[in-house]
Amino acid sequence: MASGKNTQALRDILRQAELRLEKAVQALATKHVGGEIEEWNASHNALMEAQRALAENLGQPYAVGLDFPVQWDTGAPLPMLMQSDYKTALVFLLGGGLTGDGTSVQVVDAKSTYSVATVHFDYCVATQMGSPNDEVFHGHPLYGKGLEAYRPMRVENSDWIKELSKINSVHHCYDPKRWLDLNHYIFGFHDCTFECVARAYSVTTSNQSIRDAARTALNDICE
Repeated sequence: MASGKNTQALRDILRQAELRLEKAVQALATKHVGGEIEEWNASHNALMEAQRALAENLGQPYAVGLDFPVQWDTGAPLPMLMQSDYKTALVFLLGGGLTGDGTSVQVVDAKSTYSVATVHFDYCVATQMGSPNDEVFHGHPLYGKGLEAYRPMRVENSDWIKELSKINSVHHCYDPKRWLDLNHYIFGFHDCTFECVARAYSVTTSNQSIRDAARTALNDICE
């Protein structure tokens, strides 16, 4: 049960973090004297931690960053999802794998060779992929509760897992402990958001076309 006193203190910390980030954003818009980017990063991280602390105190779901080994391309990751009943793979382009001087638009296609990541999710029981994209990511229910775009995240105290557990509770062999081992993952890409409920994940990387990587992942699923 959340303490009213502690909750108010956490709300005050959150408000201070919001004001700090606002000042950091304003500083970026003026002539730089040094340290502006560092302060923005620090204030952004402080805000995320404040959001998570308050949500946890209130018993609400909130998002935390994963210790993920790779970073997808923020412009055109071209995520592709392959899955069967309990096997799921997500393929996408990695950041830093594209060349260019920033003066022109680079067209990315599924046939050319890039640095590609394949994420295999272990015992995946549910997925969803689609809206929101990054232009409306702030409309996601977890926005304001530690959720960050372009970053792999896990949802603590997930309502989705609770909902799935409740649905499955009608089964005569239902075991609530089984659902405690599952994680709610969320990946905010440029044009879509991917979410799933799974036990764990593993990541592999390769240099090939994303189409070939998707074919390989699909073959693995079909074995």
